[in-house]
Amino acid sequence: CGVGIFRLTQSAGIAPPVEEVLSTTVVETEATEAPTEEPTEGRAVWEQAPVTINLVAGGDLNVTDKVVWSGQLSGEYNYTKTFMDVAPILSEADLAVLNFEGNVCGMPFGSATMSAPVEMIQALKAAGVDLLQMANSCSVRNGLIGLTTSLNNIRSAGIEPLGAFSSSAEFQKSKGYTIVTVSDIKIAFVAFTKGVGSLGMPAGSEDCVNLLYTDYFTNYRDVDEDGIKAVLKAAAAEEPDITIAMLHWGSEDNDTIYETQKDIVTLMQKNGVDVILGTHPHRVQQVDYDEQTGQLVAYSLGDFFGDASRSGTQYSILLDLEITKDYDTGITKVTNWDFVPIYTLAENECDGDRRVIRIENAMSAYELNFVDKVTASCYENLKFSLERINARILPPPETKK
Repeated sequence: CGVGIFRLTQSAGIAPPVEEVLSTTVVETEATEAPTEEPTEGRAVWEQAPVTINLVAGGDLNVTDKVVWSGQLSGEYNYTKTFMDVAPILSEADLAVLNFEGNVCGMPFGSATMSAPVEMIQALKAAGVDLLQMANSCSVRNGLIGLTTSLNNIRSAGIEPLGAFSSSAEFQKSKGYTIVTVSDIKIAFVAFTKGVGSLGMPAGSEDCVNLLYTDYFTNYRDVDEDGIKAVLKAAAAEEPDITIAMLHWGSEDNDTIYETQKDIVTLMQKNGVDVILGTHPHRVQQVDYDEQTGQLVAYSLGDFFGDASRSGTQYSILLDLEITKDYDTGITKVTNWDFVPIYTLAENECDGDRRVIRIENAMSAYELNFVDKVTASCYENLKFSLERINARILPPPETKK
């Protein structure tokens, strides 16, 4: 009877219970050889795109009577307008650096002391400046107290000073360099000066300013190789992606590039420096760039802002460096560079305010007859300045024989 019932249910299409099927059905597969390649579907391939930042560097900001007066109004100081025209360039950069040739240590202000009001530093910060070189001719113009006060005021404004230290203990702690990280690019900054205004450093405080020469108060002939190497070795121990040196060197109002400067370039590049940004001559000088290695030397960026009373000091540049970190190769270097020509506008060349302007913008404003355009004579000066900047930075190639 049981066999008959089973046959009838099968022929009628009635399936056995699910539990029975699950418990009794066994699926067998044939053995196959191991695959010769790993499956690629679903496998994540991690590739990190290169990172690029822009660093903008200006030359000397010289603290003089005219520079201080440019922001004076009814006994107060405000330098917002002074830097307003170049603020877009400085603030849009990932980092902006200048050489501040002066102190910020209180009254009296101006040429006699080369001390500036704190409002000048605050205006620089508002315009986008991040770091100021303080290793220069004015480092100890007002003694160690003046240096210490200046460093404190600069840091209080949110700007990091470079190359100068309030004490030997501070130098030992910092080891003479500053590390800044931007968008995963680790930058080591070092700053050195040829001297400190023909003065000698106070005994026991010789390392409060990074110096390029051992005879820094006389002839500037003996390069301090040991001192330079010590700072660069300490910086290299941080394993930065790129190292930038700001150098106050050369001679004022002079286009000569000296042999000791070339020796310093070789020494620094052999010890890990990728970029050299020069100041002190107050005139724009040549820029040397090796596209393959990414090494760049700007011998002098000219005056960012000053009296503009000497020939060739009215015009200068803001140097724009493109720095790229390539994760595949592990190399970080300068991959491109450009510059913005700038000009120190005198009081009689526009509306009575001494300030920094972009040359090409000011020329366009004049040509379009803007209300606040520069004078006709200033326009001619701007044209001449633009020609001189291009001739100095981009000299014509050697004639092929």
